Amino acid sequence: MRTMTRRFFARLWPCTLGAADWPMWRGADGLGVSSETEIPTSWSRTENVRWRTPLPEPGNSTPIVWGGSVFLTQARKNAGERLLLCLDRETGKVRWQGVVSYDKQEPTHATNPYASASPATDGERVVAWFGSAGLVAFDMNGRKLWTRDLGVQRHVWGYGASPVIHGGRVFLNFGPGDRAFLVAVDKTTGGIDWQVDVPAGQGAKFNQWEPKDMYGSWSTPLVHDGKLIVSHPRKVVAYRPESGEVVWSAEGLGDLVYPSPIFGDGVLVAASGFGGPILALTPDGKVLWRLDKSRPHIGSGVIRDGHLYFADNGGIAHCIKLLTGETVYSQRLKGDGEDNGIWSSLVLSGGRIYVMNKSGSTFIYQARPQFELLAVNSLGEATNSSVVLSGGEIFLRTHEALWCIRAR
Repeated sequence: MRTMTRRFFARLWPCTLGAADWPMWRGADGLGVSSETEIPTSWSRTENVRWRTPLPEPGNSTPIVWGGSVFLTQARKNAGERLLLCLDRETGKVRWQGVVSYDKQEPTHATNPYASASPATDGERVVAWFGSAGLVAFDMNGRKLWTRDLGVQRHVWGYGASPVIHGGRVFLNFGPGDRAFLVAVDKTTGGIDWQVDVPAGQGAKFNQWEPKDMYGSWSTPLVHDGKLIVSHPRKVVAYRPESGEVVWSAEGLGDLVYPSPIFGDGVLVAASGFGGPILALTPDGKVLWRLDKSRPHIGSGVIRDGHLYFADNGGIAHCIKLLTGETVYSQRLKGDGEDNGIWSSLVLSGGRIYVMNKSGSTFIYQARPQFELLAVNSLGEATNSSVVLSGGEIFLRTHEALWCIRAR
């Protein structure tokens, strides 16, 4: 399986893609797995810090890395601006910023600031989605190539799905809200190749929220084995990337979907949020098992050696048998801060799992069925973002700054 995956992505990415590049949400294959082995396991606000660059406002997006550049989406709410920042990898200094102006009211939640989607790059262009402000592409020097107005995105909790570049297209899970669809855009021109509407639907009423607010997907699509796999409300669907034609569809997810689908050891896993179900499926969409009620979680997991690992909003790390759904362990992760909840997605490297909690503590533990905590490293700054590994360095985005960690 691993050999086949390497061959597949060798065809997918340009020859300039290096082992150190982290070109989109959850890395080159979208699975949160890194080939890095020389990654720091110890740091603090003063130890092993290469640089720290302050950011103007809080944000939930995760950076990407290509060569000597680090890219990050950022909002300046009061200025009515959405930004794509390009930072110098060596120094952390901002090389350029692409600005998209949008001064209209756009609903979101206080915990989900604007510009929450992570960018994506193929080494020739960087694509960012800014909700109602549009899908935008810049070249590597900051020149705007095109803007695609996809219309208004409106949901009480905002948006979060990130664009995915595959072949000649950019794929986006637009939503949630009254308008929700999957769209493929030509990466060179910004023209729409195809679009598949997703029924907006109605979820269950919850306290003060209307039913329409309790329904939707914030999940980033996964390209695997020639299919575009998307976790929608109540179902996971595999599409043909070239046409949007449905290959297969499986029911069983919840009304709210946050994590990205993942694949490993011959099994596809799609998860809901807010206590919704988890599905395990074969590559052709047959359901292996379903956990009707999982712990509430937003971040995506990883798969290793027949086990599924993820962390939940309550700050608990879980290990599940991949073929049966049986729980192996549930272990509380406690850092230095007051908020031990976890929105971060897991990253796997060298048999170790890296994940941040909302107080800025990063937990490193073994990806084994016996829980073994290796380290807890705190920056003391709140965050909802995920860890990025590239070229022996760790990039961490908090609500205050972007950090680069490297062993000295």
